[in-house]
Amino acid sequence: MNVNAFFFCYQYVTIYLPIGYRNESLTACKIKILGILSYKFSQTGDRIMLEFKVRGENIEITDAMSEYIEKRISRLERYLNTEASYIARVNVRSYKEGTFKTEVTIQLPYLLLRAEDTQTDMYQTVDFVSDKLERQIRKYKTKVNRKSREKGYKGLANTDFMAVDPTTVADAREAEPEDDGIEIVRKKHVDLKPMDAEEAVLQMELLGHEFFIFQDAETDLPAVVYKRRDGKYALLDTVD
Repeated sequence: MNVNAFFFCYQYVTIYLPIGYRNESLTACKIKILGILSYKFSQTGDRIMLEFKVRGENIEITDAMSEYIEKRISRLERYLNTEASYIARVNVRSYKEGTFKTEVTIQLPYLLLRAEDTQTDMYQTVDFVSDKLERQIRKYKTKVNRKSREKGYKGLANTDFMAVDPTTVADAREAEPEDDGIEIVRKKHVDLKPMDAEEAVLQMELLGHEFFIFQDAETDLPAVVYKRRDGKYALLDTVD
């Protein structure tokens, strides 16, 4: 463990306490922070597992904002495999009505982590997105571990993450409860018809659906158009 790096982080987070700790005493905060950092450095040393690519739309990303984003999202590193590195793509958008939306995407070999949140406080969106991503990881690990126990083998998809006992991490929340798994309640066969994206959007609107799957007339491959939350349309195409 790099002692200098450890105490630098300790002093930094003591000054810039996460929002979740601001209602606690300084001593309690330091104890929690020491627990987190001790665990983190014991697992990763000086290795940086998450590389951040932060982009702003209608907003300038300041150094303070970047530091806060990296600090909050880096909490996920304790779940990730220390033998790999990943890219965290962060997009922060400012709207005219005074709200902010933060989107974070982390592509793992067997899982895509993605979460977004919209609030009037940009820093609060980062907090909520971090919590959502952490819940996704816990839920995924729970499902994989359950499937592994049922089938008697270690699922390959679980190699994205390292084993973590939440009780050993000072600020860890309770693990997500196991559910009954994914239940598919309906199956529908679709006859893909060749058309372009504009015609597919018209068909989607006529049907009153949020998405529409079709065969791209140019590529002869399946494609999907869907309606975004902002009312605009998007296209998902496939490759052969």
